[in-house]
Amino acid sequence: MLEANTKFKMKTVVVGAGPVGSLAALNAAIRGDDVEVYELRSDLRDPSTTPLNFTRSINLALSERGINAMRCLQHPTLLNNVLEETIPMRGRMIHGRDSRGDFSSEPQAYDVHGRCIHAIDRAGLNKRLLDELEKMPNVKLFFEHKITGADFKRNVAWFEQRDSKNKISSQTRPDEIEVHFDFMIGADGAHSAVRYHMMKYARVNYHQEYIDTLWCEFRIPALHTEQSDDFRLPPNYLHIWPGDEFMFIAIPSLDRSFTCTLFMPERTFQQLQESPAELEQFFVTKFPGVVPDLISPDALHDQFHSNPHLPLISIKCSPYHYGSSCVIVGDAAHAMVPFYGQGMNAGLEDVRVLFQTLNRYRAQDGEDPKTHSENRAKALEEYTQHRTVDGHTINDLALRNYIEMRSLVRSPLYRTRKWLEERIGVWFPILGWSTQYSRVSFSNERYSEIEKAVAWQGRVLGSAMILLSLGMTAGGVRLGLRMLQASKHRS
Repeated sequence: MLEANTKFKMKTVVVGAGPVGSLAALNAAIRGDDVEVYELRSDLRDPSTTPLNFTRSINLALSERGINAMRCLQHPTLLNNVLEETIPMRGRMIHGRDSRGDFSSEPQAYDVHGRCIHAIDRAGLNKRLLDELEKMPNVKLFFEHKITGADFKRNVAWFEQRDSKNKISSQTRPDEIEVHFDFMIGADGAHSAVRYHMMKYARVNYHQEYIDTLWCEFRIPALHTEQSDDFRLPPNYLHIWPGDEFMFIAIPSLDRSFTCTLFMPERTFQQLQESPAELEQFFVTKFPGVVPDLISPDALHDQFHSNPHLPLISIKCSPYHYGSSCVIVGDAAHAMVPFYGQGMNAGLEDVRVLFQTLNRYRAQDGEDPKTHSENRAKALEEYTQHRTVDGHTINDLALRNYIEMRSLVRSPLYRTRKWLEERIGVWFPILGWSTQYSRVSFSNERYSEIEKAVAWQGRVLGSAMILLSLGMTAGGVRLGLRMLQASKHRS
């Protein structure tokens, strides 16, 4: 038993030093925990560190949920510095060909109120968060440490210490350390080792699905002039070349280049790998204006064949915790396909919801460790119940949004519904009417509540259209009867 008025100092271990893990560690440190962060890779601020997906760079979309998660840290300097290194994207720019076969570009604003999402470099964001962690006296960072086991009943874990600079023989096992903790947060991605070890203790329902689409990264270089570099496309848009089964997107970068991603069925990747001579014509046909205007034929072939063709995984599981010992957040809990731009944002929101829940159940200073543990177990149970349904929902919404992005954005029906929903929201604000995209990207409304609200809006719009059609039909019948009666009188 702790002596009266002795403050219990909790030791929190965070596994994974990406943006979600780093934000979780910052939250834990600010509330006074002793924090240790363990990361499999080398220091993520080192440009030579190879990302786990083996791509050189990746641009992400930061929206309100991620911004709010950092805002709730009450660290305005951090948030301001992060936002200064972003590029606002106010809508989609849809590229293709018009009915005459000419190149066309159609802007589609994300939001009737002019709100935007922000293109952000993942490495830059990660560096900001890790730099803040390094300043804190109660935080220790351990890179090149791989979790190899965990006992969540005794609250102890084991990590292998690796050294990429001094390669050891394959015959020699790396040194292993034993780490004791009060609380572990698993933020180690879709193939989470923490989740794997937690499943030995918790009865976790787990489902994963690979969709029949691979992705490959490309780059549109900046336009070099004698005066300065410039963007080759308008920078304040997410550029999309929809193509039914295919999609090519471009996100602006601070160096005035664009990070691009090709999404395509695996069989088409294989066909183009086997017949490389067809690659350029494929792009000319499916994604007009990309080659040779934005990417040279040589660069296209080089990037297609040298950059990996990577799968897209969707993961659902429940519960997200075990007792008072462990919780998983971000992709470790709900990896999703990238088509709503919510993967990182949902993970950062996980952290906000988690720590708000933990703080509500936090024991008073002077309470013994057992009381702290019991209260933390209650908090984690509530967190799982609250957050699982939202994790599952955004997972499903992301899958559905792929269909919207690759084909529906060109549909007159899609554009008409979007216009109607936006106009209703402006004309009758008391109704709280908004598009699904605006609710997801520009609010902190729960994903599960958004799905219900949008379904209700769809039913109302559908009923209104039916009534309008019936009204027009009835009006036409009445007009016809009047004309018939008039003609009889004249005769």
